[in-house]
Amino acid sequence: MKILPALAAVFCASSALADESVLFSSAPARFSVHAQATVVDEGDFGFHAPYAGPNSLPNNAQSATSVTSTLFLGARLLPGTEVYLDPELSGGRGIGGAVGLAGFPNGEIYRVGDPQPTLYTARVYVQQRIGFGGGVERIKDDQNQIAATADADRLTIVLGKFALTDFFDDNAYAHDPRTQFLNWTLMGAAAWDYPADTRGYTWGGMVEYHEPDWAVRAAVVAEPRSANGLQLDTRVGRANGSVIEAEHAISLVPGRSGTARVLAYLNQADMGNYDQALAQAAATGAAPNIVATRAYGRTKYGFSFNADQELADGLGAFTRDSWSDGRNESWAFVEVDASESAGLEWTPSALGRPQDKLGAAEVVNELNAPHRRYLADGGQGFMLGDGGLHYGPEAITEIYYRVPLASSLWLTPDYQFFANPAYNRSRGPVQVWSVRVHMEI
Repeated sequence: MKILPALAAVFCASSALADESVLFSSAPARFSVHAQATVVDEGDFGFHAPYAGPNSLPNNAQSATSVTSTLFLGARLLPGTEVYLDPELSGGRGIGGAVGLAGFPNGEIYRVGDPQPTLYTARVYVQQRIGFGGGVERIKDDQNQIAATADADRLTIVLGKFALTDFFDDNAYAHDPRTQFLNWTLMGAAAWDYPADTRGYTWGGMVEYHEPDWAVRAAVVAEPRSANGLQLDTRVGRANGSVIEAEHAISLVPGRSGTARVLAYLNQADMGNYDQALAQAAATGAAPNIVATRAYGRTKYGFSFNADQELADGLGAFTRDSWSDGRNESWAFVEVDASESAGLEWTPSALGRPQDKLGAAEVVNELNAPHRRYLADGGQGFMLGDGGLHYGPEAITEIYYRVPLASSLWLTPDYQFFANPAYNRSRGPVQVWSVRVHMEI
């Protein structure tokens, strides 16, 4: 698939619908219409690998292309009451079939449930704001956001289908793979196994209380029926995810803005258990099979800390650290039990490039002991399984440079280096190149 024809095809569909915003020009404060299209073409150069398993990244040079296009529709029904609908088209694939690396290098692939272009409803939810005074805050028109003024002290309630990352674990410099870092474990808290279907969405409810310098939010949502599955489990009493997050404005550099966030989560689902899979394998002489140990009542919990801080004009930094107990099966996001990351974003205005962005970051991902033993004895997860394991933390370096080609059109070359891919010292290192083209209106 060629990157520019693919981008043109998917964006034309979104643009044609977004142009219907002229219908709403007489009442712009009541509606919001936006669209985006993103194509990522990436590949690796081949690497050393003395052996491979069923979920290994192939060691021959390869490339792959992903496509997503989204239409963001919003309408204000009553003062404070808004409804949003996001049709989305996605297709393509990741290198190696999106397995073989814990921190996969294309964050758009988690929105792709089928290599063939597929149209589906990404989000459909209702949002209610309840104001408590405290001054007035202006909310700008944006994706899934209608221009308005709102009380600075307010309660927001959301019910429907959405992505938990729409509201949680935000970061000014490392959150959106369409415009920032591409790696899965840099766009979010890697050890937060956040509930979602294969494309990253779920059903549930979220509530947030917001004041100018701080906010607290919580949500309860559905889990997938199987690990990394597209179908959500309807037994919500036995399979669900809960998350709570608090954030506070900080200023570690005088006169410069920043935010710190602390998140805690608890998931329960029909998960397998690593120790039980290892015990069954020892009794039978077969390779451990996590699927055979699945049972309701299994849980996973964890925490994350996430902060961003402006350091100077055009320069910002971030850090994100997360941990989970990791006793039970990785279920919805990535096979990571602990992760630490940090990075910088720079706008080279002094060089006459005020629209460019340069980003550089490092992330280190780790597994707990039962998860390590499971993979070392030949077990498979939904992303990993080399048939053996010489364990080492997976260390990833990512560098990107984003340049505008035209109004609302950006080109981003990206490079990622993986030491100990899939936590395996016997394989790699892996070098991944990417070219991202992103449009939005």
